[in-house]
Amino acid sequence: MFLRFARVLKEAMTAKNLKAWVVSAEMGYGHHRAVHPFSMLAEREIISVGRDGAVTPAERKLWNRLLGIYEFFSRARGIPAIGKPVFNILDTIQRIPSFYPIRDLSPATYQVDMLASSIRKGLCAGMLNTIGTKQLPLLTSFYAPAIAADGAGHEPVYCIICDADLNRVWVAREPWESRVQYFAPCGRAAQRLKAYGVPEERIFLTGFPLPVELLGDSSLSVLKNDLGQRLQHLDPTGRFLGLHGKSVEHFLGSNQMEEKKERPLTISYAVGGAGAQVGIGVRLARGLARQIREGTIRLNLIAGTRAEVNDRFLEVQQEITPDGKGIQVLYSNSLQEYFDLFNAAMHETDILWTKPSELSFFCGLGIPIIMAPTIGSHEKFNRQWLHEVQAGLRQEDLDYVDQWLLEWLNSGRLAEAAWSGFLKARKLGTYKIIEVLKTGNMERHDSPLLR
Repeated sequence: MFLRFARVLKEAMTAKNLKAWVVSAEMGYGHHRAVHPFSMLAEREIISVGRDGAVTPAERKLWNRLLGIYEFFSRARGIPAIGKPVFNILDTIQRIPSFYPIRDLSPATYQVDMLASSIRKGLCAGMLNTIGTKQLPLLTSFYAPAIAADGAGHEPVYCIICDADLNRVWVAREPWESRVQYFAPCGRAAQRLKAYGVPEERIFLTGFPLPVELLGDSSLSVLKNDLGQRLQHLDPTGRFLGLHGKSVEHFLGSNQMEEKKERPLTISYAVGGAGAQVGIGVRLARGLARQIREGTIRLNLIAGTRAEVNDRFLEVQQEITPDGKGIQVLYSNSLQEYFDLFNAAMHETDILWTKPSELSFFCGLGIPIIMAPTIGSHEKFNRQWLHEVQAGLRQEDLDYVDQWLLEWLNSGRLAEAAWSGFLKARKLGTYKIIEVLKTGNMERHDSPLLR
């Protein structure tokens, strides 16, 4: 199935020999996940700034230091006594100002000046050397490559916003002179870009680029099938479908609700790129141990590419289900393979449990999000957005997860969150971004199935 829809996407990309420089950054999974759907249009391969291409030793050292600082602060929050004050240093640097009152936020900040200084010292120099060999559009999910390329005169430059809100550093010092065009995942991010001085004609409200293998095609054939099954597993008492069954049939088609496949309720717990919050996955597995052993719940513990996280999850898997049934650990030392494993698991995932990172936008697939505590200012805004679209629920006390989670399930609350995310979040970001790359513009729609 994946290969069939990969061909559909590839045909859409290559209809006009569409190729681009596709660029990410080693700053957690979010920036990589955002460009992963576009790997087939990448010239050569996806460039990871600071790691790939003609990178000087000095630039590699600078990126390694930045990544080390990011991961240290991300994990520091869990250190008793000193963790929170240490983490607050990074959070202050990344802080996003309150949205109201609506005001002009275009003046440059300290972070903007620091980025400009770093670019002058060679940040992104390797990438600039690489993309200078061929004139192609640049598509990136990180602000530094976009601003560096724009400053060097490269065009067109497209930048994918990975969160529901963003810091001023994502926009050039003089935004009215910049030519960077932005793909916003939601209305709040688009409004923030305007407040930072980006002209409206350079902002495209596309939605986050979700994996094409979870969409199927522009008519959402795979998504509809997966969601039809998911809603039945999330509504064991029939409370949700009793109220919203007609709406579900209208948008999904009655054929998607005819047969329920027998499988356990499936929860996927995903750890972020810095490897923080491993303990939540361990406590979750222990709290649901009885249901896992009985076969009523299946748990995916997603370790990503962190070997130490994989080891810890394998330990708890052995502790609870020595036969390996009921708990599956997803891990790969390859980022490409990890994303493939993750996306494959989402087909039968009924609940996605994670901190409110870029994965918040996966609620558009009709997957309810149970939110672990935030790490960083941007995740607080993602959490707020999930509340606004009614697709996310904050985790309660993990010592009693077997009580409150099953209560949410039987009341239809999780099914409602799944349906709300499907209706309110944009799903066609991948196709909309390709449309802009091909034509320079995109059609706008109000229908939940066309945006």
